[in-house]
Amino acid sequence: MGFYTERVLPRIVNVACGVKTARPVRQRVCAGLTGEVVEIGFGSGHNVPYYPATVTSVTGVEPSDLGWKLAGKRIEATDIPVRRAGLDGQSLPFDDNRFDTALSTWTLCTIPDADAALREIRRVLKPGGTLHFVEHGLAPEEDEKVRRWQRRVDPLQQRLAGGCHLTRPIADLVTNAGFEVTELDIFYEPGAPKPLGAFTLGTATSP
Repeated sequence: MGFYTERVLPRIVNVACGVKTARPVRQRVCAGLTGEVVEIGFGSGHNVPYYPATVTSVTGVEPSDLGWKLAGKRIEATDIPVRRAGLDGQSLPFDDNRFDTALSTWTLCTIPDADAALREIRRVLKPGGTLHFVEHGLAPEEDEKVRRWQRRVDPLQQRLAGGCHLTRPIADLVTNAGFEVTELDIFYEPGAPKPLGAFTLGTATSP
């Protein structure tokens, strides 16, 4: 990891992920979280204010020390216990069937091996546990023109945004990992260019 990845990118992500338009999306994806939660790609804690009262604890998986430091004030402001454990969503240091719910916000689009991360999430979730997710992903199937632009700009996006992909079929990845998708919404971020602002938001159940 170089200087840009360790010292610059976490600050950029902290600002970019704190924009006003993301707040209602975070509120939506966090609704229904319950019990013990594992959050991969915890980042700088922008989801913390939106954890519902049904959450009893949150275990954050976050590789960036600076990202975790930037989350400090948000963590201090909540009554829900939040701890950091694990650095890599592709290899979670937890027992099987450990958590009630899981949360991923703009992480599966960035993590190098999303398939491995989803298998790990399913492993550590209890049977019947739910995964809540919102990610950059392919535009709706009927918007092929937008999809073509996504494929064009994806290499640049990956270089500038810490490996973020615009072209991953998020719902298919979740299903292929053995989850049952129970809610799904693919939409565009208000005010953003469509190729950069196609979001996939949903919940999925682990059998």
